[in-house]
Amino acid sequence: MKPAVLAGKLLRALLGLVLLVLGMAGFFTLAASYVEYPVVPSLAEGPGWLRGAFHVHTTRSDGRGTVEEVAAAAKAAGLRFVVLTDHNDFTPREPVFLDGVLLVPGVEISTAHGHLVAFGMQRPLEGVRPWMDGGEAEAAVEKAGGVSVLAHPVQERNPWRHEEAARRADGFELYSADTFFRDALRHPFSRLLPAVGASFSNPVHGVMLLVEPGPEPMARLLELERGKPRVALCSHDAHGLPRYEDVFRALAMYLPDTRELPGDARAAAELVVKGLARGGAVCAFRALGEPEGFALEGLSTGSREAHVGDVLTVRLPPGVGDQVRVEVRGAGRLRPDGRSVELVEEGSVQVEAWVRAPGRFFGTQWRPWLVPSPVRVLRTTPSPSGRGKG
Repeated sequence: MKPAVLAGKLLRALLGLVLLVLGMAGFFTLAASYVEYPVVPSLAEGPGWLRGAFHVHTTRSDGRGTVEEVAAAAKAAGLRFVVLTDHNDFTPREPVFLDGVLLVPGVEISTAHGHLVAFGMQRPLEGVRPWMDGGEAEAAVEKAGGVSVLAHPVQERNPWRHEEAARRADGFELYSADTFFRDALRHPFSRLLPAVGASFSNPVHGVMLLVEPGPEPMARLLELERGKPRVALCSHDAHGLPRYEDVFRALAMYLPDTRELPGDARAAAELVVKGLARGGAVCAFRALGEPEGFALEGLSTGSREAHVGDVLTVRLPPGVGDQVRVEVRGAGRLRPDGRSVELVEEGSVQVEAWVRAPGRFFGTQWRPWLVPSPVRVLRTTPSPSGRGKG
């Protein structure tokens, strides 16, 4: 076959492939134009729970937007705070209100064993440097009085590989928007193309189509929880692709006990840090609905511990109907009523609310909606009278 003929056939084949991809993308664009959010309507009145973004990058490291652009995107999405975590940005910074949004300083340390997010430092970080030992990085955060969080700990590209530091860390990124995006890159036709196509007509739906939780992060979190209580966080890990505002509209971290921030930036940042660090915050894929009204009842006040034999009750926001189901992982068992969780063994349990959400085509699929931190389940011990728990 002559080179010119061969080149012509290859060009036609390539053109056909491009047209096929564009046609498929167009189909997902059309389907997305019929999708409406939220799935669960909000019936709450008055100011809602304080919401914000955790783990956000700017042009200080590998983000696409400036600090000012991130604040503007957060304001447009209705967020009140953003925890900035640029890679290896060790210059001490003060919290500040920008365009009405509280910017809380933090850092993502690139270590030899993975990435570690640190925020809420009471003292300057000492001895930190890029690609240092992961255990030493975690120890430096602890010495500075900060909160250490394992960033995307089971991500294929950058997993966490220091076991001792993993067991000492305060937090764990259970769901990561950046990890969802990177996973989609490995499945260009089944996951990435639908999301890209949907983004042309419905950008938030495009982000939500990337949400495909796997079992590995949950299993790892529950295994680490046996050692000590830790905070489960949803990480935006936002770099500007997808757009900041679209990711901010898709999910957020909520502080149930807080509706307003004080005017002083330092006091406001302290309130946000404490709210995230103590484990009472709730992650919500907010495109599906607002979380006000959600609670996990049956725990002692201020505690995320319970005992074998206890029964926890999931209180859902009003008006959810039958499009919501409770998911239980670990040391618990969902009772037939679909809202009560019996704790059946020592260990830890994760209880979440999932929603029947719009799928890739015109159907639906179940997606996580409300995600609290896990509960440690302790062994039942006899009381002095022979009844109850010790």
